[in-house]
Amino acid sequence: MAVDLKHARIAFQGERGAFSEAAAVQLLGESISTVPCATFDAAFRAVPEGHADALLAPVENSLAGSVVRVYDLLLESNLTIVAETILPIEHHLIGCPGSSLEGLRSVSSHPMALAQCERFFLEHPGLRRVPAEDTAGSVRQALANGDRTAAGIAGRRAAEHYGGVILKESIQDNSENFTRFVLLVPSVQASSFSPAEARKVSIALRLAHKPGALLAALEPFARNSVNLLKIESRPIHGRPWEYQFFADIEAASREPLEKALGETRKATSELRILGFYRAARPSS
Repeated sequence: MAVDLKHARIAFQGERGAFSEAAAVQLLGESISTVPCATFDAAFRAVPEGHADALLAPVENSLAGSVVRVYDLLLESNLTIVAETILPIEHHLIGCPGSSLEGLRSVSSHPMALAQCERFFLEHPGLRRVPAEDTAGSVRQALANGDRTAAGIAGRRAAEHYGGVILKESIQDNSENFTRFVLLVPSVQASSFSPAEARKVSIALRLAHKPGALLAALEPFARNSVNLLKIESRPIHGRPWEYQFFADIEAASREPLEKALGETRKATSELRILGFYRAARPSS
């Protein structure tokens, strides 16, 4: 029986206050229960082990590219994509109550967040950068220590959850910073959540090792007016120098999608549909 996702337990990688948690709430609303997991592996185990009903995972950042570990785990799992959401990533400098930017000596966060705030650190060369496992976790640690000379970089939700003070807003270098997240449910339940207007599909392809194999697999999309939004390759584990292709495609209606996928399936050694869902658009 399908779960009511508006009141479901949603697993995510990270600590409470993380961007992934904010994305889950953006997609499904405040009535969900969030289940923080230390690693992506733990997050993917949470659903089959019964700790969560669904999983929200990041698959792509507009600046840093794909989250490759998520793609690997998706192939190993029995989960299917049923929705996506795009979250604007705004990095805030968050410290203890009573602290100030002028009094800081160190700033911690996930290495990617630190790298996306390079201009801020160039403007404040005296600040020591401290890598952390998680953006929200860096704020939690700073608040737990009560050290007014230390701060973390994370989203607004982390400041609200841990009672931190935003010392400087939006310190990211690029304002066009977005992360795309997908909602995953057990594959046996996926059909209950796929809306009739779903026009976007994520697929995984394996090709014959011969000239023209990729062209033969992709040509049906052009012939059926299906838009190829994204394609990339990942090594196949245990088979050196052979690759799995991941693609996102979209069409104006379901019929050309189904037709193109049928033709592509005949041109590949293996085709797996990772999910049918409604495409999300960036919001600011």
